[in-house]
Amino acid sequence: MAGSHAGTLRVLQVVDTELTADSVEWCPVEGYQHLLACGTYQLRAPRDQPALDGSEPQVRLGRLYLFSFSEHNTAKPLLEVQRRDSSAVLDMKWCHIPVSGHVLLGLATASGSIGLLRLMECENNSYTLQPISSLGLDENCLSLSMDWSTGKSVRAREQPLKIISSDSKGQLHLLMVNEGTAELQLVASWPAHHFEAWIAAFNYWQTELVYSGGDDCLLRGWDTRMLGTPVFTSKRHSMGVCSIQSSPHQEHILATGSYDEHVLLWDTRNIRQPLADVPVQGGVWRLKWHPVHHHLLLAACMHNGFKILNCQKAIEEMQDITVLTSHKMPNSLVYGADWSWLFHSMKPTPTWSFDQNDMGVKAADHSSLKVTEEPPIHSQEQTMDRQVEGPASAHTRAELKASLLPLTEDMKNSKDYYSSSVKTRDLSHCSGGQSFDNSLLATCSFYDHVLHLWKWETNQARTLCSGTGCDLGSADH
Repeated sequence: MAGSHAGTLRVLQVVDTELTADSVEWCPVEGYQHLLACGTYQLRAPRDQPALDGSEPQVRLGRLYLFSFSEHNTAKPLLEVQRRDSSAVLDMKWCHIPVSGHVLLGLATASGSIGLLRLMECENNSYTLQPISSLGLDENCLSLSMDWSTGKSVRAREQPLKIISSDSKGQLHLLMVNEGTAELQLVASWPAHHFEAWIAAFNYWQTELVYSGGDDCLLRGWDTRMLGTPVFTSKRHSMGVCSIQSSPHQEHILATGSYDEHVLLWDTRNIRQPLADVPVQGGVWRLKWHPVHHHLLLAACMHNGFKILNCQKAIEEMQDITVLTSHKMPNSLVYGADWSWLFHSMKPTPTWSFDQNDMGVKAADHSSLKVTEEPPIHSQEQTMDRQVEGPASAHTRAELKASLLPLTEDMKNSKDYYSSSVKTRDLSHCSGGQSFDNSLLATCSFYDHVLHLWKWETNQARTLCSGTGCDLGSADH
């Protein structure tokens, strides 16, 4: 079956981030989509902390990296253009639109603040990120997550520019951004969860609505015009809810992930029952919808690496989510993952059909990114369909919390605890054409302090199967 798989995953580059990496974000703004930011987090080593009685607070170190991607540099396509030492970075997001002509990156840090950095273009096509504003929310807690209200990349006229943030005390914070000065203004703060509020996210289609997930196992919705009582509370997840993303492509679609090792897909008009539930064998720290392929979802699954999920059948027919690709790395926890926006703004060639509601087709000159010394990664067919492959690792809440960001511990002594493997969905029944689609993605991980750049090359199965009766997402051959 060689060559007939849904995707080929290649490592293009491995970067040592020195400190443990937990957040990676590709710039979505056109003209700057070759830029990649990576944030790190690490507790200061005990030998540097003589006070063991708790009188001296732990110091959380951080560093922000900025990389520039070049398809022409096949040996090292990512070039580091800046590094900034700072308070530990727990989360970060690029604003999807320029603000007063500038590209902005927002940071949620261990100092309990939200900071904005402005991208500045230097000589020789280089760039730097410079602080432009910061707002301290609570110095006695960690800012754990942040999201911009611009996730759809298109705003209704007069819609304000907003940020939602969550913290380690279970609070949410709504901020307004002055588009002239990029100054931050606190609009409201409120208690949302009994323990850590791991994640907060906007409904990109109705930005008065926000969602939050906490270590109290609750997923909650809030109307920021009427704060005080949540619009809904779901107890469907059995452990802490730590990832949420509203679909930028389809209204009412919401993805959530948890330490219970499940990804749930929701129609927000009926929050009583999810559209689909897929086990991923790892706590789901981040979820990212693909910029173009509306049904593809990237999941950072901590000790179980990362997975690429096809949610099309779940959304359209309430069937199961299919795992297209699964990659596990030894001695690491994958916390950050993101799709690149590169190549996605290019026009398709006239000879190919293009349906924005479909999987999409991109131009043929998207570069084959001729890299690497490592062979492509293939494997036999893999679907989840609510089946857990092999015995699932049993984790108590205490064990899982030991791996959480505020409680980082050294795992370097645990040799070969995790096996490295990749599983890729077989679509041999759809072969018969030579059109391919390249997606770049990046992941970053704890303990091995590594940033990975990947190329995921997929056969345009959806287009090739048109009219042939074959079914993307079906396991039957």
